[in-house]
Amino acid sequence: MTGRRRLGGRWVRRRPLRTRLALAASAAVALVAVGVCAAAFLVLRVQMTRQLDLNLAQTATQLAQRTRNWGPTAGDTSCRYQAVPCVQIIPADPARDAHGRSPALPVSPATREVAAGRRAPYYTNLTVAGYPVRLYTVRLHGKDEALQVALRSDTVERGVRQAAWALAAVGGTGVLLAAALGYWVSRTGLAPVARLTATAERIATTRDPRHRIDLPTGPAAHEDEITRLATSFNTMLGELEQSVTAQRRLVADASHELRTPLTALRTNAELLARADRLTDEQRNRASGALARQLREVTTLVNDLIELARDEEPRPLLEQVRPAELLEHVVAAAREHWPEVGFTVRIAPGAADATRPGVPARLTRLLSNLLDNAAKFSPPGGPVETELDAVADALDLTVRDHGPGIATDDLPYVFDRFYRAQAARALPGSGLGLAMARQIARAHGAELTAERAPGGGALFRLRMPLTPPPEEGAG
Repeated sequence: MTGRRRLGGRWVRRRPLRTRLALAASAAVALVAVGVCAAAFLVLRVQMTRQLDLNLAQTATQLAQRTRNWGPTAGDTSCRYQAVPCVQIIPADPARDAHGRSPALPVSPATREVAAGRRAPYYTNLTVAGYPVRLYTVRLHGKDEALQVALRSDTVERGVRQAAWALAAVGGTGVLLAAALGYWVSRTGLAPVARLTATAERIATTRDPRHRIDLPTGPAAHEDEITRLATSFNTMLGELEQSVTAQRRLVADASHELRTPLTALRTNAELLARADRLTDEQRNRASGALARQLREVTTLVNDLIELARDEEPRPLLEQVRPAELLEHVVAAAREHWPEVGFTVRIAPGAADATRPGVPARLTRLLSNLLDNAAKFSPPGGPVETELDAVADALDLTVRDHGPGIATDDLPYVFDRFYRAQAARALPGSGLGLAMARQIARAHGAELTAERAPGGGALFRLRMPLTPPPEEGAG
């Protein structure tokens, strides 16, 4: 039996969700329908039997007055008439039975006990002269005699059978209707899930995340669990599409940016392979170019690896002091760009402020901003850095006095590999500002760019002293 149950359960689990839902709904409705029909049959049977018992009791009460002086009698032996009761009187002492006639109705010890007053009246089912009867036995008041009254019960049994067939037909119809309703419920209820599945399969086949699930619209549309699931799935598809688009753009841009230095590397490597044909000056120049291009490719690959990381490693977080970090980065920038004058101004309220962060990553962010400012500054031109405390945040600005950012370039300065027209002749890969914004966002900060009053570019980094909680934390 256990093996059969396991086999049946395994068969159900292997069915599609629509089939299982249809089976569950059909079984529930069919069970209710069969239960109602069975309860109706039992109630009808009890009521019809009770009505027959009431008729017998009323008939016995009426006959008790009429037969008080009859004495023992054998009664009617036919019981052939449905509306006419069979009646007989049985004494408590068998010696007083009616002589010359056998009792028409069976006489049991219980009948003698009722006649003697030792037993309560009772009902019983019998077969008399080939007919089913319902027998009621009651003691005649003041006499040691029992009155037996019998009525044919075949009409009741026939009514019960007819009711059983009718209720069975109703129950069968209910089961069929339950199956149809279960199928309809499964198709209607799982229609959005079917569309979601079809969309997911289409995306898996075509690898195109631009597909969406059609959601109900109009005044009749309402938001239920399935609609919310479809909406969340569409949102996930939108994020996936953006991610795939960004990934493809990154790969395309990276391949474009790598093609030039790799070609130059190959050229110089092939040139150095024929070093015996070169002069010392040509060999030194080729070696220097090869080393410089290797550094550029290494920097580009490292930047791409950094950009591929979307969040900061949690174990490396610690309390950092932005004021000290800024002074350290400016000191390093002065050594790397000796022809540029860097100035630092730190407000008193920001000098001792601390916030969680990864020191190495924040150092990289500030270094990228200072390198970008120094790159566009004229020789001897200043690069001004300033750190202020504003409400519950630190406001760090880096300003140069170069050509500034064109209005058309402002929306794209933080895009990967984007280089303005004025910067294409300068060294760099176009990843520094993109990396700076990514580091800022990973630390819950906001990095923006704008045109500085009087010329030049102004980059503003706003860092909340209490970073916003991570999604899903709590």
